[in-house]
Amino acid sequence: MQKATTPAQYALILIDMVEAQGHRRDALLADTTLAVTGIDGIGARVSQSDFAQLVRNAYALTHDAALGLHLGMRLNMSAHAVLGQAIMTCNDLHEVMELFLKYYHLLSPALYLEYEAEGDQAVFTIVSTPEENTVEFAYEMMFAAFRNTLDGLLGRTDLPLTVSFPYPAPDYAQEYHRLLGEHVQFNSVRGRIVMDKSLLDTQLPSSNPALRGLYESECARLLADLEEEDSVAEQTLRLLRKLEGQYPQMPQLAQMLNYSSRTYRRRLEGESRSYQQLLDTVRAEHATRYLLNTRLPLSTIAYMVGFNDASNFRRAFQKWTGRTPREVRDAG
Repeated sequence: MQKATTPAQYALILIDMVEAQGHRRDALLADTTLAVTGIDGIGARVSQSDFAQLVRNAYALTHDAALGLHLGMRLNMSAHAVLGQAIMTCNDLHEVMELFLKYYHLLSPALYLEYEAEGDQAVFTIVSTPEENTVEFAYEMMFAAFRNTLDGLLGRTDLPLTVSFPYPAPDYAQEYHRLLGEHVQFNSVRGRIVMDKSLLDTQLPSSNPALRGLYESECARLLADLEEEDSVAEQTLRLLRKLEGQYPQMPQLAQMLNYSSRTYRRRLEGESRSYQQLLDTVRAEHATRYLLNTRLPLSTIAYMVGFNDASNFRRAFQKWTGRTPREVRDAG
């Protein structure tokens, strides 16, 4: 049975959207366990596979190609539950981003983000998304929710954001521009949101320092509970990302996670994963960031991700990503 990780409120908002268009709930819940179990109260979660089936059913019923965008624009601060309440107590956007980067796995454990300050810009990059949904739906939902949440926090709709998507412009690209603003780009190496760093100094009208610690403590408790249930593959990815520049052998990594090598390998096989697959995923993430954000020579980047030879790294990188290092660097 798949672990329940997706906040139930996202599923409830999707259900409400589809029902508002005249469709029956039982048709939307078809082929999900929710058709039998329902959705419990506040704080409940649904499995990624159930949420993905809900999304497929919603597409089939509504024929709304821009479903991800429209759902994301419904995800306001209240939709993010305790994390949303914690964010509202922050003093400014600096604190908001710090809190969000610490606890965003409460919204999607399979999501992996990076943040970097580049000159006068703040850049948020999506490195990985949940695998069950299409790439387009995942990015549409997340970036529309990001935009809608910021607009709601600051009480304005004219925030100058540049939003980049890692796929070609769809037939309904005009809806991206209508909802996200004029600065929307496609065919990027990675999905990114770029804003002026000075925006982070913006004070929040909802700030409440007296409640900040209370809500953050609850976020920390919920995240600890969620991570206790992580698969071995998820635990491995999280640890490898923290060990940037250090890529241990499988027995060492197993020991760090308190498994014997044999048990660790068996657990990964049960999840249809291997240590080499996970290691290569993280090395590809790190190498892509170096290529996009630095001018380091290829030989140096190769060494930083565990290769002694640039040509071997070049072949491996193309196998991992489908692009050559030069193509990625030029696209950045």
